[in-house]
Amino acid sequence: MGRNTRKRRSPLAVRAVAASAALAIGGGGLIWANFYASAHETNSSPNTTKAAAAQVATISCPDVGQQLTSVPANAKSNVDTELATLDKQITEAYARLASSRQAQANDAGFVQNAILSPLKDKRTAVIGRIKIDFTRVGAAAPTTLDGLAACTGTTADQAQTTAGGQNNGQNNGGQNNNGQNNGGQNNGGQQNNGGASASAAPSASAPANIGGQAGNGPVAADFVDITKVAANVQGKPQKGANASSGTFTTQCGVNANKNHNTDNVIVAPGVTNGAHHLHDYVGNQKVNAFSSNQTFLQGGTSCQNKSDLSSYYWPVVRLQNGTQDFDQNADGGGKEGNVGKILTPVQAQIKYVGSPASKVVAMPQFLRIITGDAKTTTNGLANANAHWSCTGFENKVQLTTQYPICPQGSNVVRTFAFQSCWDGQNIDSANHRTHVAFADPASGVCGNGFKAIPQLTMRLVYKIAPPVLQNGVVKNAFAVDGFPEQLHKSATDHDDFISVTTGGLANKIANCINTGKQCR
Repeated sequence: MGRNTRKRRSPLAVRAVAASAALAIGGGGLIWANFYASAHETNSSPNTTKAAAAQVATISCPDVGQQLTSVPANAKSNVDTELATLDKQITEAYARLASSRQAQANDAGFVQNAILSPLKDKRTAVIGRIKIDFTRVGAAAPTTLDGLAACTGTTADQAQTTAGGQNNGQNNGGQNNNGQNNGGQNNGGQQNNGGASASAAPSASAPANIGGQAGNGPVAADFVDITKVAANVQGKPQKGANASSGTFTTQCGVNANKNHNTDNVIVAPGVTNGAHHLHDYVGNQKVNAFSSNQTFLQGGTSCQNKSDLSSYYWPVVRLQNGTQDFDQNADGGGKEGNVGKILTPVQAQIKYVGSPASKVVAMPQFLRIITGDAKTTTNGLANANAHWSCTGFENKVQLTTQYPICPQGSNVVRTFAFQSCWDGQNIDSANHRTHVAFADPASGVCGNGFKAIPQLTMRLVYKIAPPVLQNGVVKNAFAVDGFPEQLHKSATDHDDFISVTTGGLANKIANCINTGKQCR
C-alpha cells in the first residue's frame, strides 16, 4: 500500500525483452485463460500486436494522499478513511475493467462511459468530503485536490513505460530530484500518469496484453537474465572523520509462522484490507489495521532480542505456477489478482547501519517509515526504491524495474535501504514521506536540518526456480503482491517499518553504531 524525492544510488538502464502473451481475466479475477496467441507466435499478426498494446490495460489515477503534506490532527482519522476509500474505488474499477473485455471490444466508449466516468464521480464525492474534513477543523484544504478526480485508461505499452520498462530503463528513480522536503508531490508523477486518453478505444481483436496467472501481470518484459546485465552498482560515499561505522543486527526470523494480513496500519489505520495485498510480518506479532502504539507494546515479538518490538512488514512474493494459496477467494488475495503460491524467504537479515558523514541519533519511539512506492506503475518512479538481484551478483547488479532471472544455483535477493534522515520532530507525516528523507548519495549528508538516524536495511533471499521466457511468454513467473491495477511490476516493491523498542534498545543501537561496533 502505496514520497520523498531524493538522491539515491540507482541502477543503470536495462533494456526489457519483448512483450508477453495476451492473457485475459474473467469473473472475479481467479479464472485465467490464454485466449489469444502471443504476438511472437506464428499465428499472430502485427495488427494483433498493436491492438493488444493499444487496449486499456489498467487504470491510472492521481495519488491524492501524496498531495496531502499537512493534515490537521483532528481531521486525520477521517481523511485516512477517505483515502482508503479512494484505493477501494480504484480496485473496484479495475475489477470492472478486467471482467468486461468483451463489452469493451463491442463498444469503443465502454471504458469511458461505464468505468472511468462513474469512477470520476465517486472520486469527486470523496475528495469533496476530504475538503469538508479540513474546513470542519478550521483549516483550508489544498487547492491541488480539485484536479485529482479524473482517472485515465492506460495501455499495456504505457504501463510498461511508466513503470520503467524498455523505454525508461532503471535511471528514472528520482535520484536527480533534490530536496527531501518536496515529498515527491510535484515530481512523483501522480499528475503525469502516462495514461491514454480517457476515451481510448479497446481493440476488438485482442484483450489487454498484461499477462500473469490472474491476467494482471507480470509479463515477459518484466524479467531479465541477470548474467546479461552490465554491472551498475555504484560506490558508497567515503567515510569522514565523524562517521558512524558500526552495525546492529536483529534476528527476527522469516515469518515461518505465516503471520499475514492485507491491512496497512500506517497508511490506512482502522481499515480492513487497506493494502489490497498480503504482507509478511516479522518482529511485532500484533499488527493489523486496528493496532495502536499501546498494542505494539503488548504485541510480543519474533525477534531474538525481546526488547525489539518493532514491526517489519513487506508484500509477499508469489510463484505464479498455476497453483493457489489459502487466500485464493479472499480480499487482497485472489479476489484482487494476487494469486499463486506464497513464498517464504529462506533468509531475512535486518541490520541497522550508520552514516558515512556523522554520528546518528536514536530512532524515536513509534517512528513510521515506508520505503519505495506501491503505485509506481501509475505514479512513475520518483519514489521507487526496489532493489532486486541474485546471490553472487549483489555487488554488481541491482534492478529496480525488472525481476532477475538468476543462474542455476543462485537465489533471488530483494533488498531495502530505508531513509536515514529524520526531521527531528515527527514520527509520521500526512503523506508518510516528508518526515524522513534519504541522505545525499555522494556525501551521505542529511540536508535541511534533518538528523542522521540508524539506517534500516533488509535483505530477503528466496529460493526460486528461474522463470522461463518462451516465445514472448514468461512461464513460472514470480512477483510481489500489489494493488491489482499496478500489474505486479517489480518497481512497486516497498517495505514498511514501525520502530518500537523497550529497555533502552533504541539508544543501545545508536551507541553501538556510533562507536563502530558490530552488535546483535
